[in-house]
Amino acid sequence: MRLTAADRRARLARRHLLAPAARAHRTEDVAEALVGLHVTDAPTVTLSAYARLTEPTMADIDRALYDDRTLLRMHCMRRTLFAVPTELAPVFHFSTAQAVAARERSSLLKRLREENPDWDADWLAAAEQAALDALVRLGESAAGEVGAGEVSAEVPELRETVTLARGKPYEAKQRVGGWVLRLLAMDGRIRRGRQQGGWTSGQFRYYAAPELPPLDPQEARAELVRRWLASYGPGTTDDVKWWTGWSVTDVRKTLAAVGAVPVGLDEGDGWVLPGDLAAGTPADTGDGAGPPEPYAALLPGLDPTTMGWKHRDWYLDPAHRPLLFDTNGNGGPTVWWNGEIIGGWACRADGEIVWRQLADRGAEAAAAVEAEAARLQHWLGDGCFVPAFPTPLAKELTR
Repeated sequence: MRLTAADRRARLARRHLLAPAARAHRTEDVAEALVGLHVTDAPTVTLSAYARLTEPTMADIDRALYDDRTLLRMHCMRRTLFAVPTELAPVFHFSTAQAVAARERSSLLKRLREENPDWDADWLAAAEQAALDALVRLGESAAGEVGAGEVSAEVPELRETVTLARGKPYEAKQRVGGWVLRLLAMDGRIRRGRQQGGWTSGQFRYYAAPELPPLDPQEARAELVRRWLASYGPGTTDDVKWWTGWSVTDVRKTLAAVGAVPVGLDEGDGWVLPGDLAAGTPADTGDGAGPPEPYAALLPGLDPTTMGWKHRDWYLDPAHRPLLFDTNGNGGPTVWWNGEIIGGWACRADGEIVWRQLADRGAEAAAAVEAEAARLQHWLGDGCFVPAFPTPLAKELTR
């Protein structure tokens, strides 16, 4: 069977909770549907959840992340920071994060040895243990969560500095502490807690994490790919490789393990889960529920839907990519209409939401986007945020 770009766009309405009738009631349901929410740019998790909740509140997002801790921030695919359902933490850790942590450790050790030959693997291990001990000790009198600065004040090794870009005009010093805490988090020994400075802040408090139950890496990879195909499928081998950050060998092996079924796509051969196409005709959402209702959505930078595939021509005009993505491939705030990116948006310093249409899809689309912009404006009030990875269009809109 072959799926067209229109067929694939139709699936996004309900599978990615974008159509109003498909929106979820709880933040955890959003993360579950999207196989995790991007949180490398701090505002993304809040705005991605907002766009997909029936009655979005900051309180519900905070509850999931901090009070109930049903969502965990962790580095996994492509070293990206995600908020993932707690029960899936072993899947992400053993399929991806463990290997990412090993590479990060090797890279950090190289950097440390260049600064000081005595800063070897034993030195780093001792610094990590000292940081973990300090975090546990301080956490006993701080509701379990401790700031990075408080930990560094207790551990001299974390206050050591490394020279970045030595000899360059932009040479700078950076403390070792941030890298050590990052590495502990990648290893799953500590977790990021509440933000320091509100929902737009990239600074976090930390807490010691319980040990994860062991899971065979191949089983973990299979579960992750099953979930990706259920939400993002169909996708190509390249899409899965890009999203996971795995080798092509691991991707092919895992697609075979889950029994992925080939399907024709505009960009070549793709994959779906067994029985996926039987659930509905290509013209509907693939779940037997019929064609989706028309909808508009304003998604933040690095939203999982924007960043879900390597090949994006089926939902993004290639001519618009330079305006909506930065030079490193980070997607900015995007305007969607019926599963297609038709423009971009931004938040000005006074909190005003502004947007620009790049593809004309008629009066109905423009009115729906304007209504979504007004809804977001009302929800944010006069609050403002600045994307960590500003795109050319976002910069233009905020001048």
